[in-house]
Amino acid sequence: MTGAEVPAGGLRKRAAPQATGGTGKGSQTRDLTRPATPEPLPIPVYDNHAHLEFEDGVDQLDPLDSLARAVSAGVRGIVQVGTDLETSRWSAQLAASDPRVLAAVALHPNEAPRLFAEGLLSSHLSEIARLAAQPRVRAVGETGLDFFRTGEDGRAAQIESFETHIEIAKANGIALQIHDRDAHDEVVATLLRVGAPERTVFHCFSGDARLARVCNEHGWYMSFSGTSTFKNAPALREALTVARPELVLAETDAPFLTPEPFRGRPNAPYLLPHTVRRMAETLDEPLDDVCARLAVNTERVYGAWDAGDDD
Repeated sequence: MTGAEVPAGGLRKRAAPQATGGTGKGSQTRDLTRPATPEPLPIPVYDNHAHLEFEDGVDQLDPLDSLARAVSAGVRGIVQVGTDLETSRWSAQLAASDPRVLAAVALHPNEAPRLFAEGLLSSHLSEIARLAAQPRVRAVGETGLDFFRTGEDGRAAQIESFETHIEIAKANGIALQIHDRDAHDEVVATLLRVGAPERTVFHCFSGDARLARVCNEHGWYMSFSGTSTFKNAPALREALTVARPELVLAETDAPFLTPEPFRGRPNAPYLLPHTVRRMAETLDEPLDDVCARLAVNTERVYGAWDAGDDD
């Protein structure tokens, strides 16, 4: 398909949180204007994790506009990520209709306790397994553990859901995208206990050099987002310098985690170049080299984007 039509039905676009203090400067209200398109990257890369179903800001971008703007900035494709059945189905549909998109499908860890309490976790996981078999679904995610928003009483459901997602990824021979918040040790323990998929990605890597060394040891990928550009994130930049170069990816997590100098404003895949340029500065490497390596690494994890190369 040509990507001329966004999948219709099944998803009403969601509003991103309009929190105050998004700029990291106390109680200031967020600036909801969209940053300008940056200078294109010299070699196109991929956004390893984005959520095009969210709206944010005063200047809306529909998915096709967002993708076109990304391409103009040197971001040739994205992984569109689901967080529940509705967004996972939509992500799979969008990937099937547009060669610039691959999909990841999953139940977000913060969904698991609620679904378990409603008796729906098992049936929803079965539907995720069905979606994961589609040819342009190339990852199971975002799944994992989140001990920031979920208390002790919800952790068993999160772990059950995470373990099942790991098995779905392995059964389909596709990548695993991990959401890891305040749960580094438990995520690592689960991966080692259950057996990690061959291509395992720590989405929005939030660890330090110690976790980066663990990922190096096991061949797990680390995806760096706009947080790595924040002034208060020296540990993330240290982790980037420790990470094996062949295990490094880049992402926006749009519409969240907008990189500096636009922290707190609406994010989208076209802003990935800000993060990539800061990565090159941190690594003290030529931008061309970093871009080329990111592109190769991403294709190694997810395969080819172009529809004609799916076979």
